[in-house]
Amino acid sequence: MNSSTIPFALAVDDDPLILMDMCCILEDAGFRCDSVDHGDAAKELLPDRAESITLLFSDVEMPGDTDGFALAHHVAEHWPWIEIVIASGNVQPGPGDMPDKATFIGKPFSAAMVHEHLREKLPDGKKPEPLRKPV
Repeated sequence: MNSSTIPFALAVDDDPLILMDMCCILEDAGFRCDSVDHGDAAKELLPDRAESITLLFSDVEMPGDTDGFALAHHVAEHWPWIEIVIASGNVQPGPGDMPDKATFIGKPFSAAMVHEHLREKLPDGKKPEPLRKPV
């Protein structure tokens, strides 16, 4: 697979260690990873990069005006082809918190948990090669 066919993921978390871990997990799953440390920064980056992004993986509670739930709704409205995974260890989504197509994963998460979640939830055409292989 050449680099132009490797899908991009955007990871968003205000904790630098979790953000680094998110990117490592996503790269192991076959994505190239861009990262930002809060929802407002993601909203600034997306207009220029959304065409190449396949997956948004975001925390919920972050500084700024845009938490993970608001970011998920923004992405679903403006870039419906981007798959959305929201993660939190403190907040459980309630009715209407996330767009219909978004999925949730609890923190703390492991690489195996995230990979299995993506294997189950991503449409086949959006799975990078490592996620298409049987476990």
